[in-house]
Amino acid sequence: MKKVLNYLFEHKTLSQEEARTILTEIGDGKYNEHELSAFITVYLMRTITMPELLGFRQALLDLCIPVDLENREVMDIVGTGGDGKNTFNISTLACFIVAGAGQSIAKHGSYGASSISGASNLMAHIGYTFKNDQDILRKEIDQANMCFLHAPIFHPALKVVAPIRKNLGVRTFFNMLGPLVNPAKPMYQVIGVCNQEIARVYNYLLQANGGKYMIINALDGYDEISLTSDTKIVTQEGERILTPQQLSISKIDPKEIEGGSSIEESASIFLNILRGEGTNGQNAVVIANAAQALLLTGKHESYQDAHAAATESLASGKANAILVKLLSIQ
Repeated sequence: MKKVLNYLFEHKTLSQEEARTILTEIGDGKYNEHELSAFITVYLMRTITMPELLGFRQALLDLCIPVDLENREVMDIVGTGGDGKNTFNISTLACFIVAGAGQSIAKHGSYGASSISGASNLMAHIGYTFKNDQDILRKEIDQANMCFLHAPIFHPALKVVAPIRKNLGVRTFFNMLGPLVNPAKPMYQVIGVCNQEIARVYNYLLQANGGKYMIINALDGYDEISLTSDTKIVTQEGERILTPQQLSISKIDPKEIEGGSSIEESASIFLNILRGEGTNGQNAVVIANAAQALLLTGKHESYQDAHAAATESLASGKANAILVKLLSIQ
C-alpha cells in the first residue's frame, strides 16, 4: 500500500485494473486500518475518475455473495448519503410504500457512515434480522413483497472498511459504490444523489447496464426529492426539472423533513409516518419519492396515477403491513 499511496500522493490516478486489484486486496484484509484511512482520504481530496470507480465496482462485484431471486422483478430505492442534511429515512420509507403499492423491493443498505441512522441502523433497531439465506430472502419477497440486503454481509470489502468510514464520518467514494453493487441486480434502480457531478457519473454507468433507472437530485443538495426546492430527474429518456408544486401540493420547509438526533428518534419518526401518523410535509415527501419510483416501472399512466397509488399505499396501511409481515418471517 505504501507504493500505491506515494503514487496517488503525486496526483496520479489508477487504471481500472489497478483499482480493481487494490479493492480486491482490501476485501481480502491485506491492509491495516491506517493504510486504509490514508487510501480513502486520497479520494476526499480529489474527484474519483471513471476508470477508478469502474475498477472498484468490479472488485466489489467479484467478491460479492450473489443473491438469486429467480427472475423476480425487483426495485431498489437508495440515496448515496453524505448530503449533510440529516433527514429521516426517506428512501427506506419510499421502499415500503412502493412495496405496498405492488412493486417488489430488494433494498440494499448499510449502517450510516456520515449520518445518524442509515438504512441498516434503522432496520436493525426495529427488529429486522440481517441474513443472506437465499431461500428466506425469496420467501420475504413472495410473502412481504420486500427483502432487505445488508451490504456488509454480501460485500467483504465493505465490512472491512465500515469502522473506518464511521470514524471518518464524511461521505467517501464508498457512498457512490453502494447503489451500484446491489447483489440482487434489480431491474429498476432509483438512486438519489446530492449533486450533479455524481448524477452525471451514475447516468454514464447505468446507461451501460441496460436496466431501467432514475437518478434524483434536489437542486438545493438533498439526495432525494425533498420538496424544499426544484428536483432534477434523470432517466434513459433524458433530464427534466420538476418544481415542488408539480410533485406535490406545495413547497415545504426543510425543518419538516429533519431526522432525529439518535437512532431511537429516527426510528420513531419512521414508524410514525409508516403508521399514518406523519405530518403533512413528511407524508408529502415520502409519497413524492415513492410515486416517482412507481412511475419508473411503466405500470402507471401518469405521475398523478403513481402519486395516487403511493398515497393509497400509505393511507390504507398497506405500507405498514409490509413491515409487519417482513418482521414476522423467519
